[in-house]
Amino acid sequence: MLAVHPVQEIIRFLPVLLGVLVIGRGGHGPIWSLIGLGIAIIGGLLRWFTTTYQVTPTHIRVRRGLLRRRELSVPRDRVRSVDLTAHPLQRILGLSRVVIGTGRSDRHNEGVTLDALAAPAAARLREELLHRKVSLEQPTTDAKIMARLEPRWVRFGPFTLSGIATIGVVAGSLVNLFNETRVAPGEFGLLRSIINQLSSLPVPVAVVEITAFVVVLVAVLSALAYILAFWNFRLVRTNGTLHVTRGLLTSRSTTIEVRRLRGAEISEPLLLRAAGGARCMAITTGLRVGRGAEHGGTVLLPPAPLAEAQRVAGEVIGDAVPPVHELLRHGRKAHRRRYSRAFLVAAIVTGMFVLLWWLARWPAWPWQLSLALFPAGALLAEDRFRNLGHRLLDRRLVFRHGSLVRRRYMLSSDGVIGWVVHRSFFQRRAGLVSLTATTAAGRQHYTCAEVPAAEAIALAHDAVPGLLDPFLVRRE
Repeated sequence: MLAVHPVQEIIRFLPVLLGVLVIGRGGHGPIWSLIGLGIAIIGGLLRWFTTTYQVTPTHIRVRRGLLRRRELSVPRDRVRSVDLTAHPLQRILGLSRVVIGTGRSDRHNEGVTLDALAAPAAARLREELLHRKVSLEQPTTDAKIMARLEPRWVRFGPFTLSGIATIGVVAGSLVNLFNETRVAPGEFGLLRSIINQLSSLPVPVAVVEITAFVVVLVAVLSALAYILAFWNFRLVRTNGTLHVTRGLLTSRSTTIEVRRLRGAEISEPLLLRAAGGARCMAITTGLRVGRGAEHGGTVLLPPAPLAEAQRVAGEVIGDAVPPVHELLRHGRKAHRRRYSRAFLVAAIVTGMFVLLWWLARWPAWPWQLSLALFPAGALLAEDRFRNLGHRLLDRRLVFRHGSLVRRRYMLSSDGVIGWVVHRSFFQRRAGLVSLTATTAAGRQHYTCAEVPAAEAIALAHDAVPGLLDPFLVRRE
């Protein structure tokens, strides 16, 4: 870690160091850059010298900081997950980062991170904290490989659009660097030639070229991100646990205890659905949520063929029926509400542009163009209605909803700890409600939208008998 921490600090401050080097036009830029480099290295060394941890029979304690001393203590009975990750430099040095989760969302970095331990010590610590021996390099005879990445699945990478985030980060960094260094992009030969070439073309042709370039770039970067995140992916079941390992440069190992599993989710973003693909995630207590499909610890299957996602979901929850079973539709009133909401949005947008054209003398093409929202809204409304559905199958709730991202939740009734029945003004007039099952697992709330009121109450009562009894009125 005396090598890893300084390198991490240098990478973190690299844009600042480059900015100082370029801005220092009076000959002092390299000196200030070296000073900043030295500060970054010292900061990295101090992280190692001032960080200690202790594992007792009852608590895990981490103490860090020099000027500001901080100690984090977590009871061992609150440990829900132990993830092992290692970026390339850590893998070369035989190190591993240990992330101890406490069952809360990682949006606020809850839990304990030990960055980093020797790989064997990290594996022993995981075994000690989870009270289970985990061996993924040589699976035992009772281990079952449930899924393994197939190279042909990489074709689904471009449909995840994960490359858009990379383009945004790179573009933002370049703009910030140009602003800080006060260097015009036209001063670089390659950028100058590209700008001159585009400026010499008609506007429609330039727009087509830029669009085609962006589409190809996003597809390539998305496929590359898929390979980096999910290469060597394996889902192994053994001794009451599920083990997920993945990653090309940065390796990651996640352990899911089956006894904490409450269900599975099949997610189909629009482009991925058009390509016949889907993701599969676990609904379980103790695993972190909130960082997306590529970064979170709930991934059971990366973007893959829909049939494969359905198979994995069925095997994980112990029943192959729910992922493919037909669901109950939500009726004509739900169908009408989907259309009315879509047309209302289109009417509001078009009306605003018409007012601006009439009162502020805006050009007419914005409101004329916004008329396309009506057929587009109708298509979206129809798709959203067709994707609505629910069913109770053998103590398992199955909800489906969404269009841009269609999701199918398979939630065990035993994991439901409460119900929320929500009705807006327009839902009350239509006799519909949104029924939300609350649970300690996964997203912690799963909603079945636009359900007839009587049908929603019956569904909640049948799923968890007795929970609604104090709130129901018995009629003779």
